[in-house]
Amino acid sequence: MKISFLGTGLLGFPMAEQLLKKETEVAVFNRTVEKAQPLEKQGAKLFRDAKDAIEYGETVVLMLTDAAAVHAVLLEHGAALKNKTVVQMGTISPEQSRKLQQQVSARDGEYVEAPVLGSIPQARAAQLFVLFGGSHGQYEQLETLLSVFGPVQYVGEVGKAAALKLALNQLIASLTAAFSLSLAFVRSSGVEVEQFMDILRKSALYAPTFDKKLPAMLAGNFENPNFPTKHLLKDVNLMLEAMGASGL
Repeated sequence: MKISFLGTGLLGFPMAEQLLKKETEVAVFNRTVEKAQPLEKQGAKLFRDAKDAIEYGETVVLMLTDAAAVHAVLLEHGAALKNKTVVQMGTISPEQSRKLQQQVSARDGEYVEAPVLGSIPQARAAQLFVLFGGSHGQYEQLETLLSVFGPVQYVGEVGKAAALKLALNQLIASLTAAFSLSLAFVRSSGVEVEQFMDILRKSALYAPTFDKKLPAMLAGNFENPNFPTKHLLKDVNLMLEAMGASGL
């Protein structure tokens, strides 16, 4: 199977590497070409034009920043999508995902959503959680391919996996903000951090993400994030819009 992988940023790059390890025929494209060039040395076919990259593969995998980027890369270049399967793996809203499905279907292509839970370490270890939105038939056809990235969970029709991903990212935002505030408060109050953590770990309030983030928070070192704040802010805005539309 020939696969076109569009979007080789922080998460997309190690995901493309996983495909290459399986000796799959992979073409890559990134709007900042330099970020995709190292993959060429690993056996990927590098395209500098999105249209050419899309037309190369039978399956087009998207790991792009947002819905605007998906629209710009996938739909604005006039690439032929007939008989192609588009797998949208970035974080967008349910409504945006359903609209993309309509746009791809209008071009005689197939569309599914498959956002992932996890960050760079999980992508490198092929341990991302892949949330699948589409038909059961599409899931059966694509499960083997997507399992290259980690376990795949069928959620339901297009829109439901996108909603579940936003629900999970809401927890990332809320838990990180809540923990950082409590940590800062106990430190400013002269409470020993280890005493705070010891009590927290034994309580129902504990989440493993707290210990994962603790060293960087204590060191004030945020130079190499697994998930940049600007992307989480984008997701928070998507959550506010989608949840508001749901009457929440």
